[in-house]
Amino acid sequence: MPHIDPELERFVEAFPVIRVSAPGVDVVRVRDDLHQRWQRMQPMVQVGEVTDMKVPVPVRVYKPVLGAVDLPVVVFMHGGGWCTGGLVTHDDLCRRICRSVQAVVVSVDYRLAPEHPFPAAVDDSFAVLRWVGEHAREIGGDPSRIAVAGDSAGGNLAAVLAQLARDEGGPALRFQLLLYPSVGGVGEFPSRAENTDAPVLSTPDMEAYLRYYAGHLDGAPPATLAPALAADLSGLPPAFIATVWRDPLRDEGEAYARQLQAAGVPVDTVRFDHLVHSFASYAPLIPAASDALEQCLSALRKGLLR
Repeated sequence: MPHIDPELERFVEAFPVIRVSAPGVDVVRVRDDLHQRWQRMQPMVQVGEVTDMKVPVPVRVYKPVLGAVDLPVVVFMHGGGWCTGGLVTHDDLCRRICRSVQAVVVSVDYRLAPEHPFPAAVDDSFAVLRWVGEHAREIGGDPSRIAVAGDSAGGNLAAVLAQLARDEGGPALRFQLLLYPSVGGVGEFPSRAENTDAPVLSTPDMEAYLRYYAGHLDGAPPATLAPALAADLSGLPPAFIATVWRDPLRDEGEAYARQLQAAGVPVDTVRFDHLVHSFASYAPLIPAASDALEQCLSALRKGLLR
């Protein structure tokens, strides 16, 4: 088994993640509050402007340079198992995307489960994407250069939005960046059996989040919950999918990349064996995580230039 980056491993051991599968989502949200305090203690990545808006879903808009226009736009959905996280927990990541890609970033504060189960997060996120398609120029963006991005559950939502934008009349997307996404699928995924006690996200955690989000559904999950189950993956925007070894979601993310390739969609995938789930959130402190994130953002930057 590959070794986790020593610095990251020490940090994860010193500050272990609270298991949602044991105490429940409310306790994990308390952890998010502590995470937000920790983030405020780190040097803030500087961007041109940050504005909170309601469109009508609450969003936070990041601009790289004051007064710049016709910039690419990245609609970003945060991770947290569809149950936790928000604008503050992913503020650093959105700032890094904004600065590295030189794009307007629209971070979506979608409603959380279990209070607002599936499909609330999908509905909110797609409403924001449609708004961006119609109002990109009002925030300095170029409506012909829009991408979706997300980490973990946010990667799920980004993949879902790529399909909805194709099927529901736009907006046309240039790219999708999926960081260790939850996409579902059919078949055996050994990474689930291998990661019953993985750091950050274990298989029981993943299953608990899914119950909170979509446990009320009966039968086969729709593609808006498990995008890998879509009947047709052709015509989707080019993708970059990042996975990590110690993650129950590893195999389904890589299987989705193969499905996209088989459907004729340009896709690159990278497995970071030395990192853990949510590595993008560790970028402020762990050089290996920062380097990996920059590799992902380089792909996003190039994708928006195509």
